[in-house]
Amino acid sequence: MTTTLSAQSPAVELQHFIGGTWFQGSGEAFTSVNPARPGETVAHGLHAGAADVDRAMAGAVAAKHGWARTPAHERGAVLLRAAAILEENAPVWGRELAREEGKTLAEGQGEVLRAAQIFRYYGNDGDREAGSIYSSPRRGERILVTRKPLGVVGVVTPFNFPIAIPAWKIAPALTYGNAVVWKPASTVPLLAMRLAQALETAGLPAGVLGLLIGPGPVGTALVEHPALDGLSFTGSTGVGRSLAAAAASRGVPIQAEMGGKNAAIVLADADLALAAEQVMLGAFRSSGQKCTATSRLIVADAVADEFLDDLRARAEALVVGDPTEHATQMGPVINDRARASIQRGIDGALDQGASLLTGGVPYADGQLNSGYFVAPTILELPAAAQADVWREELFGPVLTVRRASSVQAAFELANDSEFGLSAALFTQDLGQALEGMDELDVGILHVNSESAGADPHVPFGGAKKSGYGPKEQGQSAKEFYTHTTTVYLRGGHLPAS
Repeated sequence: MTTTLSAQSPAVELQHFIGGTWFQGSGEAFTSVNPARPGETVAHGLHAGAADVDRAMAGAVAAKHGWARTPAHERGAVLLRAAAILEENAPVWGRELAREEGKTLAEGQGEVLRAAQIFRYYGNDGDREAGSIYSSPRRGERILVTRKPLGVVGVVTPFNFPIAIPAWKIAPALTYGNAVVWKPASTVPLLAMRLAQALETAGLPAGVLGLLIGPGPVGTALVEHPALDGLSFTGSTGVGRSLAAAAASRGVPIQAEMGGKNAAIVLADADLALAAEQVMLGAFRSSGQKCTATSRLIVADAVADEFLDDLRARAEALVVGDPTEHATQMGPVINDRARASIQRGIDGALDQGASLLTGGVPYADGQLNSGYFVAPTILELPAAAQADVWREELFGPVLTVRRASSVQAAFELANDSEFGLSAALFTQDLGQALEGMDELDVGILHVNSESAGADPHVPFGGAKKSGYGPKEQGQSAKEFYTHTTTVYLRGGHLPAS
């Protein structure tokens, strides 16, 4: 099912943010286009250059000491004001997000509000525990463990959550006293500029945040800069591993969230209607462009035919079209390169023995052909098939299915991946849920809900090769954005015996 595409909106001029000042870049001209209507420019500007990286790092170095010494409640007040600005602008900025990235309007507005929620959580961090105290074996002494910011933190973020992922990196970095230099994905620069504008309006001191929009070499220059004290990255596995190697060679701490090939397991006793709804949402919401998206499905033999019939019908009923239309349930993927890569993955799976249950064929004409749309696709693999689609991340609305003859076989299929970010388990048996908690090697496990989704007050991150370094969000973020100082505190006189 499709919707029509709405009228074009004017393009926004993009700028970079260094030292509290907005300016045009020194690099090449670029545009951000609407993936639903590639002929429509959403925003345009000039890329940052190597000299801009040096300027941003110099500004952050100059600002980091004063920001670190600012009381935690004052730092938090800036974040709380930014949260209010995000909430106020959610309708407009959410629509811009939908136009620029391809999420539906509801998802775009929801993401801006999620960024506000994250800023509120960390804005209140001054009211939480700030350290710990231990007894000393020596009279007149206490042992304190305090925390200090790393200094200047580089943040490199992906296209798929252009404001929420930056928020869950930048908010804790700032609340714990770090200065930040941020390179967003150059495919979604407008929402990056909006987040920086919110922080500027909220009163963030000049230099504490630098925003540089540019291609990969800008990120490389950031990672290689001698003033960098830490790096937080979310993106592809290949880039993440190269950045981790570069950072490790210089002794720079890195936190990296990378690939996922997340499984949903539907056992025979599951509520099948609930499971079908949640698997469909996990696989096709955001056009499957989530690191936590459901891309593998393992379903018990006994219920597989019934379940797959329902899931196919739900996928075929999805309204695909202009993401800014309220009726739309799935928009385009980010660009033509992504669309072509996903189609190659589908075609390769069919060549390797997969059966096509629905989707899988490019839209032949009309608006869905001219935009970067991929039909919701479900593939089924026979037991003996060794298809790349089972292990390689397509990052699109493609779900690959296998049948399992037992609960243990289902768990083994779910673990059949080098990644371990997220999984979903559907069962009404508490014992099987508890068994899944022990058997499934993932960083996030959803029981009777979709594999995607993360709340800001609890740890987020993967097991195996999905993550590197400390987890994100919640109080776990403190483990990356600060280091400890153990203080042996004694008065200035000899204690009485």
